[in-house]
Amino acid sequence: METHISNQDKNVVVIGGGPAGLTAAYELTKLGRSSIVIEKQDKVGGIARTENYKDFYFDMGGHRFFTKSSEVKKMWHEILKDDFIRRPRLSRIYYKKKFFYYPLKPLNALMGLGLVESVLIILSYFRWHFFPYRKEDTFEQWVTNRFGKRLFLTFFKSYTEKVWGIPCSELKAEWAAQRIKDLSLKTALLNMFFTSKNTIKTLIEEFDYPRLGPGMMWNAVKDRIERQGSTVRLNSDVTKICRRGNRIESVILSNNGHSEVIKGAHFISSMPVTELIKKLDPPAPAPVLRAAEQLHYRDFLTVCLIIDKPDLFPDNWIYIHDPEVKVGRIQNFKNWSPDMIPDAAATSLGLEYFCTEGEELWNTPDTELIELGKREVERIGLANAADISDGCVVRVPKAYPVYDSDYSEYLTTLRKFVESLENVQTVGRNGLHRYNNQDHAMLTGMLAVRNLVLGEHNDLWSVNTDQEYHEEIRTEDGIRVPDITEALQGALAQAFPKLDRVALGLSMGTVSGALLFLATQILLMKGGDVVGPNLQLLSQFLPGYSVTVFGSILGLGYGFASGFVGGWGFAFFRNAGVFLYMALTQHRAEREVLRKLLDYF
Repeated sequence: METHISNQDKNVVVIGGGPAGLTAAYELTKLGRSSIVIEKQDKVGGIARTENYKDFYFDMGGHRFFTKSSEVKKMWHEILKDDFIRRPRLSRIYYKKKFFYYPLKPLNALMGLGLVESVLIILSYFRWHFFPYRKEDTFEQWVTNRFGKRLFLTFFKSYTEKVWGIPCSELKAEWAAQRIKDLSLKTALLNMFFTSKNTIKTLIEEFDYPRLGPGMMWNAVKDRIERQGSTVRLNSDVTKICRRGNRIESVILSNNGHSEVIKGAHFISSMPVTELIKKLDPPAPAPVLRAAEQLHYRDFLTVCLIIDKPDLFPDNWIYIHDPEVKVGRIQNFKNWSPDMIPDAAATSLGLEYFCTEGEELWNTPDTELIELGKREVERIGLANAADISDGCVVRVPKAYPVYDSDYSEYLTTLRKFVESLENVQTVGRNGLHRYNNQDHAMLTGMLAVRNLVLGEHNDLWSVNTDQEYHEEIRTEDGIRVPDITEALQGALAQAFPKLDRVALGLSMGTVSGALLFLATQILLMKGGDVVGPNLQLLSQFLPGYSVTVFGSILGLGYGFASGFVGGWGFAFFRNAGVFLYMALTQHRAEREVLRKLLDYF
């Protein structure tokens, strides 16, 4: 194996040509700095790349271009311009041979689950809302506290365990807090009936998308970088990272059997942080290496099928909660962008199978995986196997950092060591071992460049820890400095959370109406000479009500109306009482602070 020193040495070496690495290199060019980007694959984009098979484009995972960051949005439009199109979102859940819209739609959910199951889900929500788990260490506890145990078992448990390959009781709550933030049964129910002023990312109804998939974006960024004098090296695997003390001096690449040394003054890495640690020479300390061994990833493979039918179903993607099939999610690429299909008479699907590299499913030959995909698509009822004319398989290693029971402790060890390296910043999903979206990965690349070139001190590890990443005023110890009023309001609001009048009214109205409807129906089924004499007394208070089929429907309306008024009224008076208590408490606290201040002077 030949080894030589590259004559293309750059000031900044970027390891990884995914969204984080390419964004960093692009931002460097805008600030007049050159770089060399090293990418292991034969194309850029990382997990967000687009594969091409016989002019059919396949998005690995389905990447919506939606962000709250104005800087990220500006870059997307700056690069793609008219090739950036707005697409409607439609996604459903396949459960017990039925399709459920997500976000929830009232009639669809009620008809799919049935009235009894819907009532039980709402009752379960109330049980866990008022008597929640005191600690939220696991995914199961986090979801149950917000949705109730019954909805967790219905819509979350089977799919989540299919994705991660571990029980929900072992998956850490941090993953749920990141991926389903701000969403609860209350907000889902409200979105069934009302348009919210605040967009919840999980519930958006449209998104932007590159005309030929996300790879179109990253190929365009690569071209921009190279036109500005930087270099992007494909098919280049980093085999060794050479350091002297706390500084990285160079990396050694392997490319088609040749070895090459790339020197640099600064390094930005989006490669898995575990691999970065394992490839250091001299090696990292033994505890750090042990921690790197204990962090895990979940991989997936996509079975891409070409079907000789122009239209199959309207969804962008479908979540498959059926444990009887192995597929976890199905993408309909034609509905992401019509230009991803070369023939309007055909459709292409991407069947995503979540697995771990090296296990049986991962090692299954492509021909067998394509046959498996055909059988499962037909079993679900989305297409006939006879109409599937072709297919291919794409494997995506290290797609999802796993948040298992001990990951936080090991990641803290790695983070401390990486931060001790003077000229290295890790970025992106795998560089930070954090399940970030594409826009969050891009933000880490942007902030890393600002740290390097502008001398800022952005904490890359904190991106996406809150709903929005933003700078705050901090003390020298890194603690935010709110005033006394904000502190009191925050503490009191947390101790006495505000009840949503409409949500509680809807919930109590639904339960009240359903109970009166069921009670009437049960008495009708029992029959007798005089049907339901006791319940019949309600007609004195509910005009027109009777223990009949028509009366049960009328009772459903009366029950909903009275329950809604009762719930709304309870929430109103409870909130008013809490508000008065908070005002008095705040007034006393401010007066005490003022007294102590005067005593000090």
